[in-house]
Amino acid sequence: MYHKNMTNPESTNQEKHHKTNTKASRPNPSLPEELILEILQWLPVITLLQFRSVSRLWLSLISSLDFIKTHVSKSVKDPNFTHSKLILSSTNPHFNIKNCCVNELLNGVVCEAVEVDYPMKNPHNSVWIVGCCNGLVCLAIEEDSLFLWNPAMRKSRRLRSCEMNLRYGCYIVYGFGYDESEDDFKVVGIFCVFRNVGTYETEVKIYSSKSDVWRRIEEFPFGIPLDDSGKFANGALHWAASRDIRSDSPDSWIIVSLDVKRERYGEVAQPKYGDGTYNLTLGILDRCLCVLCNYESTRADVWVMKEYGVKESWTKLVSIPYVGEPSVFQYSVPLCISANGDILVELGSRILLYNFKDNVFKDVEIANFEGCLEADTYVESLVSPHV
Repeated sequence: MYHKNMTNPESTNQEKHHKTNTKASRPNPSLPEELILEILQWLPVITLLQFRSVSRLWLSLISSLDFIKTHVSKSVKDPNFTHSKLILSSTNPHFNIKNCCVNELLNGVVCEAVEVDYPMKNPHNSVWIVGCCNGLVCLAIEEDSLFLWNPAMRKSRRLRSCEMNLRYGCYIVYGFGYDESEDDFKVVGIFCVFRNVGTYETEVKIYSSKSDVWRRIEEFPFGIPLDDSGKFANGALHWAASRDIRSDSPDSWIIVSLDVKRERYGEVAQPKYGDGTYNLTLGILDRCLCVLCNYESTRADVWVMKEYGVKESWTKLVSIPYVGEPSVFQYSVPLCISANGDILVELGSRILLYNFKDNVFKDVEIANFEGCLEADTYVESLVSPHV
């Protein structure tokens, strides 16, 4: 019996074959290269390193200098700190360096401080975080061994010796910055020697990562730099210095700048801090020059220079109060500030979150964290320490 709904097997096979051929002949859908580029620029470093093996095109895009610069620029300016890390150094039980996610800390997520391998690990005396710039961290190990290190890529480069011999009665302070016009990372070393009472000498050298050469430049012009790293902002390194090494008065405290491209010194005018007994700490906050004015056991005022080089632009951003019993510790310069007013700050062995809009403190929960000697922030990037 013939049924209308019965199908011819041969006809069915032909139709399937036709559909298959039609499907195979359609072009594979693909995104425009510009859109692929835009999407890739927002991804974390670990993903980008994996994606380099997707195709030759992606390898070429991700490895290009323009892509690397755009990616790090977006990361630095990201208000959510998506690719930012808090880097912590400690001596418990030996010299180590750990990091954790800034975004998680700001959002109240319990995160873990992960120990990271750094060059020349397990030194005898010291590990010093000189500074962080565009994803690179400058480390001084045993004071005179310098490295440019990208923790995200696990790559490092040891710098040639600056040939400054440490001896009794002297010390070295460093600074780490970036000459954008030449795409050149710079390290500055200031060698300070005390002579007779009240006298001293300085010798200053600057290192170029492009030329791999140290050069001596003009000696430190104003006073003597205090024992802290230079702070990089607006193309210049900045040191807190004292006009009179015999005085610890805030009146003798000055901010000395060094333009890393022109190699010219200057002095940055300061705000009027007000009355009372206080001490000052220089830092960087949201890419702006910052001064923390600590009034012992009372409060810490955070001053920010909103427009670089303009004295009138100094703004007292916030006063962070000291609560409870008087502490032997003082607040650090804020590590970062979020869009909703949360400030990440260090107090002794603790990392705190202070919201100045609500005047509320929160203890930040970090697993595998026992306190630190130094804390700083950096963005993960594809920038290579090798030029």
